Amino acid sequence: MTKTLKIDIVSDVVCPWCTIGYKRLEKAISELGLEDRVNIEWQPFELNPNMPADGQDLTEHINEKYGATLEQQKASQAQMAAHGEELGFTFDYFDNMRMVNTFDAHILLDYAKTFKKQTALKMRLTTAFFSERQDVSDREVLKQALLDVGLNAEEALAKLDLESEQKKIRTEQSYWKNLGVNSVPTFVFDRKSALTGAQPTDTFKQVLNELL
Repeated sequence: MTKTLKIDIVSDVVCPWCTIGYKRLEKAISELGLEDRVNIEWQPFELNPNMPADGQDLTEHINEKYGATLEQQKASQAQMAAHGEELGFTFDYFDNMRMVNTFDAHILLDYAKTFKKQTALKMRLTTAFFSERQDVSDREVLKQALLDVGLNAEEALAKLDLESEQKKIRTEQSYWKNLGVNSVPTFVFDRKSALTGAQPTDTFKQVLNELL
């Protein structure tokens, strides 16, 4: 029997390095022809669990959280845009861009899991945020993303206000944090070993070869 590998990706939809890391992993899987042998599941991690509903100016947020000056932020954004371009992903940073609350997005990603549409929804949301200047905490934007990947938007959105669903996501976030995951992306292989950060494609290839 052919061995398959489960990869849990602990991530947030507004995390640029999560997108870069995933695209590099995807490239490694594709170049090794392992699409049928890898099962990816996205796990919730809010970079900013206390982000208010109306979000916060991105420049101000990054300065407050990491102490990065405007010049440092611009340099970092240019670097991410270049990495994205190499991987076929557009990072469109703009003036007055806002960091937003992602809790609802995580509830919807959990819903999408049942229909094997998690990766499709994850990439739809991250594209909406980084490439299309959309607010992924806005329920109309979330509704459109669900429709775009072929999910039942009405059924999915109904879960957002259920206490049981909210509790489930908080419990899952605590589970990963208690395991020591404190930065994203974190890639967990068969729940035995892990890699943190947007590793180069070759590193992912090496790990996939060793594990498969």
